Amino acid sequence: MGAVALLPSRAMSQSGSQAAAFFREVAHHHVVWFVRDDAGSPAPMTSNGKRAAPYWSTLARAQRAAETWGHGLRAESMSLEHWRGEELPGLARDGFLVGINWTGARLVGWEFTVDEVRNRLAVALGEPLDGDEGTAAVR
Repeated sequence: MGAVALLPSRAMSQSGSQAAAFFREVAHHHVVWFVRDDAGSPAPMTSNGKRAAPYWSTLARAQRAAETWGHGLRAESMSLEHWRGEELPGLARDGFLVGINWTGARLVGWEFTVDEVRNRLAVALGEPLDGDEGTAAVR
């Protein structure tokens, strides 16, 4: 039997495809993008009552978000290593969710807990998951 190709599901939402692109692109480029002004970065309240810090996987995506939000926001980048080692632990301490590749006129998309982001990123990078001695696998 030959190799089997998996095709994307037609049912996958726009937010789902944006989230998948985030982890794939960040794993490839090792850069994470965010938007900010001189006072800091936006952290909107989500529908579940928690704040989310949004991040994007490319400059173009972050620039579109900055333009959509307006108010003098600009796109900036940080290394994946800094994001993982400094930003994510701070977000976890403060109880924030992580917004992933929000898009559209209202900047909507998925939010994940910091642990969910760490696990999905480990999978994308081919790293073992916390407490896993083997290869990272989707769980």
